[in-house]
Amino acid sequence: MTALSIDKPRSRAWWKELWVQVLLAMTAGIVLGIVNPDLGAKMQPLGDAFIKAIRMLIAPIIFCTVVHGIAHMADMARVGRVAIKAIVYFEVMTTIALVIGLVAINLLKPGVGMNIDAASINTSAIEPYVKQTGVIGFVPFLMNILPGTFVGAFAEGNILQVLFISVLCGFALVQLGERGAPLVNLIDVAAKMVFAIVGFVMWVAPIGAFGAIAFTVGKFGVGSLASLGKLLGGFYLTCLVFIVIALGPVARWCGFSLVKLIRYIWEELLICIATTSSETVLPRMLTKLENAGCERSVVGLVIPTGYSFNLDGTCLYLAAASVFLAQATNTPLGLTEQIELLLILLVTSKGAAGIAGAAFVVLAATLSATGTIPVASVALVLGIHRLMSQGLTPTNLIGNAVATIAIAKWEGALDADRLKRVLNGEAVPAAMT
Repeated sequence: MTALSIDKPRSRAWWKELWVQVLLAMTAGIVLGIVNPDLGAKMQPLGDAFIKAIRMLIAPIIFCTVVHGIAHMADMARVGRVAIKAIVYFEVMTTIALVIGLVAINLLKPGVGMNIDAASINTSAIEPYVKQTGVIGFVPFLMNILPGTFVGAFAEGNILQVLFISVLCGFALVQLGERGAPLVNLIDVAAKMVFAIVGFVMWVAPIGAFGAIAFTVGKFGVGSLASLGKLLGGFYLTCLVFIVIALGPVARWCGFSLVKLIRYIWEELLICIATTSSETVLPRMLTKLENAGCERSVVGLVIPTGYSFNLDGTCLYLAAASVFLAQATNTPLGLTEQIELLLILLVTSKGAAGIAGAAFVVLAATLSATGTIPVASVALVLGIHRLMSQGLTPTNLIGNAVATIAIAKWEGALDADRLKRVLNGEAVPAAMT
């Protein structure tokens, strides 16, 4: 199966590069949001429409990629081995992220001195999020993997449910052998069709980025930055520290430069920052990582799973926001309480998949589970949640990119020479698997 080529000709004009167009659109959105906040806030439908257009393609892309990869792998034991390695890696990295988040927020202390009385906080704005906390937890998370109907998973766009069905279908095709070959070929053609549609949708990525960033700045920007700027700045710094000290060593072990990888996925990172959604670039990440030398079967399993289990940026956010709220409300939170918080976050952070405003909902659920930090205090960070999302979503994306390469190397499914050439910007033929 030939992957969708995303390499660009060297002679391409700079202004035709997607990252340039997205960056210019983001700049225009920021200017509009500052100059005319009301008009900027009205640009939200442009960003939402782009996100919806991409999300409608995620389920068929995951299905085609995973089913085709497993069918050609023809080894159920290997599929299970890759899955176990991925889960182990995800657990280790998300634990490291939570620890770094807790250490950073204790050192920076952005909430100390705010002296907020939780009883005086207006909680009306957070009620829709708090109502969803009942679906967060390990058992509800496991139950949510099973779809109500076969087509229901595709209709709802639940990544884990689609992945579950895809793995089952892949195993079934392996058992069918040659009898399933015509269906595998059909899925191959379907994948090419869907990736072509992704190419069409990405033409309007700059418009979506403009609308999303204009809305963010227009509605939440300057005022929110002024009131909670220390927390926001500290969180961005924490994300950078995690990328350098946690993901950097993994990249060195895999034999590639983390800086070059970030440059390679620069367009996707800009789109993530603008839309505060890593789902918008999932199809392109599947293609780019395969193009960089990772086997299609590994990419197809690791990336979708990582979108639910490997949320490094979200873990940093949860740890930082929880302790910040304790500081702001003068809630005592000693070492024992923070270890308890860490253990709870290890469970609740896995329940973020498929829920609107997931990180904020999980934050409310975590505070409910601890019983020490007032749940009402989450209203303090509601105004800058979207701005914090512009730090956590690209961190999630970089974390999943590194995870895919690391697990591919661990599994012996990485073409190291191709990875080096691609990250160095050399022209290489489209990947074949």
